[in-house]
This record gives sequence, C-alpha cells and structure tokens, in this order.
Amino acid sequence: MNRKNWAGALLAAAGIAFAGVATAHGTGESVKPNFAHTIPNIPGKSLVALEVDYAPGGASLPHVHAKSAFIYAYVVSGSIASKVNDQPERVYKAGESFYEEPGSSHPVSRNASKTKPAKLLAVFIVDSDDKELTTIDKQVSK
Repeated sequence: MNRKNWAGALLAAAGIAFAGVATAHGTGESVKPNFAHTIPNIPGKSLVALEVDYAPGGASLPHVHAKSAFIYAYVVSGSIASKVNDQPERVYKAGESFYEEPGSSHPVSRNASKTKPAKLLAVFIVDSDDKELTTIDKQVSK
C-alpha cells in the first residue's frame, strides 16, 4: 500500500474509532479526520490529527487511547473541560493545550459551555499499526 492509500486507510480507521464513541451514544460530539502520515525518521510511528467538535453541553464518554499514543490537544474554539488520569478536572479555553501520556485514562472530555459549541484538535503520535485509537473505558462508564 503506498503512503497516500495508507494515510487514507488510517484516517478512515481513526474516524471510525472516534466516531463510534460519539455516534453510538449521542453525546453531542463529532469527530473528523484532519491529517495522517507516517513519520519518516521514526520507523513504525505515525502522526494522526482529529478535529473533535462538541455541541453545547456535549461530551465524550470516558475513554482510553491506544497504548502507544502520545496526545497533544489544542482547544481551537470555546472551552473544554478535561480530566486525565487522577489529575484534577481543568477547563481549557481557546488557544490553550494539554497532553496525555501513553496509556492514560481520559474520564472527562466535554464542552464546558451549555450554550456555545467548542472544538478541539487532537494530535496523536502513535504506532502505525494501531487501528483502535480510542476505546470506551467500561470501568469508568458503569
């Protein structure tokens, strides 16, 4: 598979992995692939970017990401409430960012506003063969 086809396949897999969480549960979240490419000087690693749009009051279910995923999250617009692992919940405003270490749990990710939409850009550095970028954390979701 050439790089262009591979990137398209990865974007499709990423979109499906994230959209499944949003669509199946009607939480006011939508995920759109933004970018995917292998990292040429780091064999076996890829860079994947996803746009996460939250409707007013929208939220993601508690989730974990691929074990290999280092994630940089940038708030494009609005404000996002986030909690990673056992850290305190924090609200990030447009222009602010945070990160998640590989293997982190993300029990809270939601729009901090009940009246305005919010957008987040999530950038993953991940093993190229990881197909499930996000899974629902069933222990937290109970």
